[in-house]
Amino acid sequence: MLVDPPIDKLVEKIGCKYALVCLVTKRARELQQKLGDDTSSMGPDFNPISYAAKEVYNGTVEMSEED
Repeated sequence: MLVDPPIDKLVEKIGCKYALVCLVTKRARELQQKLGDDTSSMGPDFNPISYAAKEVYNGTVEMSEED
């Protein structure tokens, strides 16, 4: 379950729940493909969805017109 960062704060950053879901899932897929089965380098509790959401919250990943 995603608790940190709060969903409300993420929606404020992106502006739309649908766009937020699209962005986070797209980034999570990218992470999963990049890492493949070797997620051990990211830690035992690595969750691509949570990691992608934190990237959005921190401003590491932003929405583009193409997304």
